Amino acid sequence: MKLRKLMFVLPNLFTVTSIFCGFYAITLCTGEATPVQLYQAALAILFAMFFDGFDGRVARLTKTQSDFGMQLDSLADVVSFGAAPALLVYKWALAPLGFVGLFISFAFAACGALRLARFNVLAMRNPHGGGGNFFVGLPIPLAAGVLVSLIITHHVVFAAPPDESALVPIAVVVGMLALLMVSTVRYRTFKDLRLSKKSALVFMLVVASGLAIAIQLRPAYVLVAYSSAYLSMGLIESAFLVRKRLVARKVGGAGAVAAAAVLEEEDDEVEDDEVAEEAADS
Repeated sequence: MKLRKLMFVLPNLFTVTSIFCGFYAITLCTGEATPVQLYQAALAILFAMFFDGFDGRVARLTKTQSDFGMQLDSLADVVSFGAAPALLVYKWALAPLGFVGLFISFAFAACGALRLARFNVLAMRNPHGGGGNFFVGLPIPLAAGVLVSLIITHHVVFAAPPDESALVPIAVVVGMLALLMVSTVRYRTFKDLRLSKKSALVFMLVVASGLAIAIQLRPAYVLVAYSSAYLSMGLIESAFLVRKRLVARKVGGAGAVAAAAVLEEEDDEVEDDEVAEEAADS
């Protein structure tokens, strides 16, 4: 019995460690943080992503998934992937923009919290959803990962704060990530990925492209390339879904009603997929 209780604690230790990494990143960003400290804060958030990714897997291996773990995971995400990267990007680039930079940084943290709240509501509505193949909106750890990859790459290449000409583009990227988190853009979880010749070929192409980028440019650019590719893939797939809806409306009559019903059912399945996927990772 005692061993079983300890097994329930184990996945939560990974989650708490993720909170510690986020808190440590926040402490590095306080005061007059140097570029090296901001780089270290970005690495701390990267480690938080590692622990956040493993807590759910440990829970599944030990069969200790629980509602408590799901709620704790959401609270940890707010700290490690909401508040910490928002403060980090503010100190790194957006502080010179004054109130605008402060508001955009806040919007990133707020939208991350809104997305997690939306997930918790969906989880309460459907606690027994099916298997998950899609996320609804950009997951907050991946949004934080995009910011972290930019900061790490910039520090490795330039070892200095961003130029004034880059502040507005960075603000646009942060704002876009905030909107994507609360959007209905679908992002694949790759849970349905199976080993086959086609999947092996795609994997080899992804690895080869990363090696090419690392050789031709710098290894740090691989992080930015992969994160940008994932963002683009979700936007492209959602654009195709919108196009299907527009075509269905143009058909008219009963055909349009039936097509719209099918698309609506697909959206409901995506939301159920996300609930099941994130609940399993908690």
